[in-house]
Amino acid sequence: MVKLIICASRRSDISRAEFDSYWREKHGPLVKSVAEFARHVRKYVQCHLVEGSPPFGIAGEYDGVAELWFDSVDEAAQAFSEPKYLEIIRPDELKFADPGKCISFMTEELEVI
Repeated sequence: MVKLIICASRRSDISRAEFDSYWREKHGPLVKSVAEFARHVRKYVQCHLVEGSPPFGIAGEYDGVAELWFDSVDEAAQAFSEPKYLEIIRPDELKFADPGKCISFMTEELEVI
């Protein structure tokens, strides 16, 4: 199993509270509702920043992290090439996130503790 990690940044014209609210209340349920995309995803987690918490290390310019688990890299590629992803989910991402400021990478977990 592989995990896609996306460090998300909000659009400059919305507040962090608006970003959090939209991502949590609109985008998450939308992703879950698109069966053609969701059938490829084993797990989807949104990690929202804890307001007022100090950074542990260098403070970044990200507003949250999304984690999506897939059976393989090929399965992830299939998910993101689904016509319903491109038609429904991708345009919705652009309503709250700035893709030019986001980074993503595919990982394999190694459980340590």
